[in-house]
Amino acid sequence: MLALIEEFKREHSGILAILNEVKKLGIHSPEGRSKLITAKEFLLEHLNKENEQLYPVLRKGAKHNKDLQNELDIFAIDPQYLTRVVHEFFDDYSGGDTDKDFQINFESLFASLNARIRNEEESLYHEYDDIK
Repeated sequence: MLALIEEFKREHSGILAILNEVKKLGIHSPEGRSKLITAKEFLLEHLNKENEQLYPVLRKGAKHNKDLQNELDIFAIDPQYLTRVVHEFFDDYSGGDTDKDFQINFESLFASLNARIRNEEESLYHEYDDIK
């Protein structure tokens, strides 16, 4: 497997570990909030790297690979959408204020990230390897 893919997998593990720690500490606790803010930069950096280095290669390969195009369509992966969701979540809650939807929004963000990671690692990374 390519070094870039291995790097992405390590980053995925790190992101999920931080978010699981946030859940364990509690998102309303000072420690949990601190961890959540720590996750922000790491997560956004990772998403930007994927958006710049992974998805353009996959989209280009999909032009000549109907199966890959179908996979991208099935997963409905829109990397820009997830990046926007992450930005909006952290913009809404970076000041320390929470509302009644904070827990729900965190769980939604966590689920979206888990789904994206699973899709990438189970399928799309293999496609990337094949293209490269």
